[in-house]
Amino acid sequence: MSEVLLAVLAGAVVGFFFSAIKLPLPAPPVISGIMGIVGIYLGGVAYHAMIDRFFS
Repeated sequence: MSEVLLAVLAGAVVGFFFSAIKLPLPAPPVISGIMGIVGIYLGGVAYHAMIDRFFS
């Protein structure tokens, strides 16, 4: 849980800094960014499931 809080804090600091110096936020649009992260996670889970099922 502390990793999640640290990640949110780091993101908030970066977002504040970029907004303060009037730069665009270094993040993709909200929905597509979230779905990309979900896709990466699901791909990793699928890989490990396939390795465990077929090669163990």
